Amino acid sequence: MQLKAKIVLLAVLPLLLSLLAIGVSVLDQQRTLARQTQTLVREAYMKSRRIELRNYVDLAVGNLQPLATSLPPAQRTPEAEAELKRRALHLLETLNYGHDGYFFVYDQQGTVLMHSRQPELIGRNLWNLTDTQGRYTIRLLLAEARAGGGYVDYLWRKPSSGQMAPKLGYVELLPPWGWMVGTGLYLDDIQATLTELDTEMNNSIRTTLGWLMALAAGGTVGISIIGLMLNLREHRQADAKLRLMARQVVRSQEEERAHLARELHDGTSQTLVAGKLLIESAVVELESRGQTPPGTLAQALKRLNDALHEVRHLSHSLRPTLLDTLGLPAALAHLASEFGQHAKLRIDAHTEGAEIELPDEVKTVLFRVAQEALTNVAKHAQATEVDLSLAFEPGHIELRINDNGRGFNVDAVSAHPTAGIGLRNMRERLAAIGGRLEVHADQRVGPMQPGFEDAVHGTLVMATVPRKALRSIPSPPSGHLT
Repeated sequence: MQLKAKIVLLAVLPLLLSLLAIGVSVLDQQRTLARQTQTLVREAYMKSRRIELRNYVDLAVGNLQPLATSLPPAQRTPEAEAELKRRALHLLETLNYGHDGYFFVYDQQGTVLMHSRQPELIGRNLWNLTDTQGRYTIRLLLAEARAGGGYVDYLWRKPSSGQMAPKLGYVELLPPWGWMVGTGLYLDDIQATLTELDTEMNNSIRTTLGWLMALAAGGTVGISIIGLMLNLREHRQADAKLRLMARQVVRSQEEERAHLARELHDGTSQTLVAGKLLIESAVVELESRGQTPPGTLAQALKRLNDALHEVRHLSHSLRPTLLDTLGLPAALAHLASEFGQHAKLRIDAHTEGAEIELPDEVKTVLFRVAQEALTNVAKHAQATEVDLSLAFEPGHIELRINDNGRGFNVDAVSAHPTAGIGLRNMRERLAAIGGRLEVHADQRVGPMQPGFEDAVHGTLVMATVPRKALRSIPSPPSGHLT
């Protein structure tokens, strides 16, 4: 694993583990809090509903008490008493709250005197009524009422559903008449309210966990993006340093080439010229004396001329003076002329677009690419015609070398450890100045110049340098490579 990946992993893993621990802790606390909260809410809710039931019954009894004591003893007749009771029961019958909130009235013998939701029970004696557990419901209610009032849990039919449901009732006695007045709340309604509260609490906790997960994902993505940005920045810096080093290497090579070219031109070449002049002087002196010069002098003179020609050719190959004096187009034209004569090729060198002054490194790289490409044509292509063009396009500088040779398998040669050295060198030279190399073989790519229409097979080498890359290449001082 790479160091950068380890660093990112060491940064992300603790974050994920800590968030996982927080999530597990929150889930555990959620369950504990849910249980505690449910217990507290149930107790508080039940307490409030118990108080509410008692207040309802106290209110009802408080309204009935004045009626029960409104007749003076002298006016208490059975008819008057019955009328007061009828009015009292009618008043209670109209007091309802909620869907299933109502009052009921029983006498001391368990007879139903009033039941607003189940009028069919009025007049029936329910003293012996039992629930599913065998408990006497009305007897329990009457016992609590006689004890001064109290709460009773029992089962009763719910008016809104018609089903038996657990109910919490509160009852009191109305002393003057001995009635048991009560009301109650169905516990399934309370449970529904508690369930709704639990749902809201769980939703809130899930939302909190969702935010934690979002923060975890955001933190992971943020760290990944920062790591990627740092990685890209380091790559860009490394690429810039590599390009700078490559340019420095190329510049050093060119400086060494220029130095050798000068040494050959100023040293070796001059020595050979001096030797040639001495031999020619010897020949002239012998002839002036009427003597025939030996044949070895003529052979030596011929060998000196050949050596002088080779030294000059080598000097120009190492660093053509035209590249520094007249520029890249002239140097390419001279290169094409020399290669055409040497390799028996028809080479058409031309320039397109408005010529601009190029940095020395760019001129050198493009010249070396052309030199390498023409060398490959002469060695391998078996071509007869070559089109060499230098185009000054609006957005880039493009060098094209197109031949009509036999072509080759570009992918295979590029992947070969030794066969593609020339192509790799050209690519590396261009990459060092921000350019790129494209090679297309086995078929002609793009139009040929007039006179090359029959070149339907061959190789096209394109070297492209963007104009924006030219601005990032500093030009060395004048005469740096001369």
